[in-house]
Amino acid sequence: MTRKILVTSALPYANGAIHLGHLVEYIQTDIWVRFQKMQAKEKVSECWYVCADDTHGTPIMLRAQNDGITPEALIDRVHGEHARDFAGFHVAFDNFYTTHSVETRECANDIYARLKSAGLIERRSIEQYYDPVKQMFLPDRFIKGECPKCGAKDQYGDNCESCGAAYTPNELKDPYSAVSGAKPVLRASDHYFFMLSDARCQSFLRRWTREPGRLQAEAANKMQEWLGFNDDGTTDNKLTDWDISRDAPYFGFEIPDAPGKYFYVWLDAPIGYMGSFRNLCDRQGIDFDAYWKPDSPTELYHFIGKDILYFHALFWPAELEHAGYRTPTGIFAHGFLTVNGAKMSKSRGTFITAESYLQQGLNPEWLRYYYAAKLNGTMEDIDLNLDDFAARVNSDLVGKYVNIASRCAGFISKKFKGQLSDVGASPEAAWLMPLRDAAETIARAYEERDYSRALREIMALADAANVVVNERKPWELAKTEGENEQARNALHQICSQALEAFRLLTLYLKPVLPKVAEAVETFLGIAPLAWSDAATPLPAGHIINAYSHLMTRIDPKQIAALVEANQESLSPVPEAAPRVAPAKPEKVVPVPTQVSEPDGAFVNIDDFMKVDLRIARIIEAGPVEGADKLIRLVLDIGEEKPRQVFAGIKSAYDPASLIGRMTVMVANLAPRKMKFGMSEGMVLAASLDDNNSGQKASGIFLLSPDDGALPGMRVK
Repeated sequence: MTRKILVTSALPYANGAIHLGHLVEYIQTDIWVRFQKMQAKEKVSECWYVCADDTHGTPIMLRAQNDGITPEALIDRVHGEHARDFAGFHVAFDNFYTTHSVETRECANDIYARLKSAGLIERRSIEQYYDPVKQMFLPDRFIKGECPKCGAKDQYGDNCESCGAAYTPNELKDPYSAVSGAKPVLRASDHYFFMLSDARCQSFLRRWTREPGRLQAEAANKMQEWLGFNDDGTTDNKLTDWDISRDAPYFGFEIPDAPGKYFYVWLDAPIGYMGSFRNLCDRQGIDFDAYWKPDSPTELYHFIGKDILYFHALFWPAELEHAGYRTPTGIFAHGFLTVNGAKMSKSRGTFITAESYLQQGLNPEWLRYYYAAKLNGTMEDIDLNLDDFAARVNSDLVGKYVNIASRCAGFISKKFKGQLSDVGASPEAAWLMPLRDAAETIARAYEERDYSRALREIMALADAANVVVNERKPWELAKTEGENEQARNALHQICSQALEAFRLLTLYLKPVLPKVAEAVETFLGIAPLAWSDAATPLPAGHIINAYSHLMTRIDPKQIAALVEANQESLSPVPEAAPRVAPAKPEKVVPVPTQVSEPDGAFVNIDDFMKVDLRIARIIEAGPVEGADKLIRLVLDIGEEKPRQVFAGIKSAYDPASLIGRMTVMVANLAPRKMKFGMSEGMVLAASLDDNNSGQKASGIFLLSPDDGALPGMRVK
């Protein structure tokens, strides 16, 4: 049956710039959509790719207030910036819209009314955190505290970024307002809930999340945990009802039958997929209902980050199912992006915006290729290693792929008037058959979002093509072709065959390198490449155009300039005068009139909080060959992968005595490459320096926390 497909990416929040971490998802989705659009119409008759800015919520309201503009003006401005950045990286939406639209409002009202009619909306009075300084109820994401499940500090009020648990803000330990820093107070308010705990929702989700193709294996396993599946086959009801309303002041859609109450942004954000598609349908004459009715044979896929899996794989399908709409065919979650093995960092210059990358003159298709080479269809995190980025692009795209055309095209233009010889079934062209036959396996890899497998196959084919060119040496044949007819024929054949190989490689790379593919299509004088073109070689006598260089190498200086342009100084900045007077403190604390002044300049609390101190357990300790003072430590700080640190404490400690000991480390120190390996932090110790006590201490003293401290706890 002919496929009709609707694809979405998660909606970028209209409160900030697009950065390289965001682009992983949009590039991943764009490659998949472009591949589908290259298929023959009898295979894929329609494939639509829609997205929108996510425009509602308290952060938008607060930023607009801070900027002195309306929320509408803010989201219009950010929408233009986002559209520019996506276009710059060749992300080709069929519609990039906004959730602040008539279409999304109508869809949200419709779904709410249907769920209410089904008895799945309940109004109840709850106690909610209120900021006494800002005089507003606090959204979940504006309350922070300690995760009630794993104890991680500084977690949001709705879910933990450390362990993935979902909970309510009332369950947080030691909560504080992320808006003012004040301790919030509980106040009663009427709220509206989607009854996710209802037996109908539970039964549906337990079935739906285990259906083949809906979720990746690791995502399905996480769903079973959230849904309360036990090892013995029994189930517990772990689903809680979902608060879908917020109190004024709030920027969003007012609930139709509840004045002063607004739809929570997470309710109308996924509905924004429907709103964007409806807008496209109205403009293009597409049948909206054909894609969203319950028994639709069309396909619906959502590409998302793994951090929002809970909303997309539980709330969203349950809403759709019980509102009488179709549910997603599949939800594809990807991992996070690290840069040089660490989280993106402004101080290290690796928090890189899409705009900055383009302004530095870097080719966007370099990044598209590198991401594709890392993505394999799982939820694994990927790393942008900037040195590897330059090496891989230069080796694969320039040294292997473009090199084929640059070495052979000139001979065809200069010596054969741009005409190709027969590249079909002659024995000399038999080496091209594996390139043609690879179309099916490469297509399967793209379909499964295993782009790294596809690119490995393509580059292996490029290697094979270069081997043939090297063996037949067209540059040697060109020296005698004027006097030797056999050499002339051989030169014509190998150069024509090489360009046919180049055409096939371009076809396979087109979803990843769309602009290069356009340039190649112009150079070869052919129509836009479709996947079925792999089976049909260019005919004898086909005329190509003059060759122009397709891609340059990455200069290491470009990478250095990119990092420098994004580096944010950690030097103290004078604080501006407050815009409003601070709130009067509830209690006045007496301060001593005389304070012993420490050595050196004072730092403020913001400077101190930039240092991420963590409790660490030493799980390995050993000598470092060739280093008299160093001990190699392997530290558990609650992360998935332990950290390696080289510490100059060998004179004071036997490595064997350190194993199992708890200490304190600086977790956000930039990794340092040493000749012994990478050092990923620093442990803290006191030493012989003057200690202001009038006493002298000899040796080095490793810091240790009190009993009960756990790896990963933050010291502050």
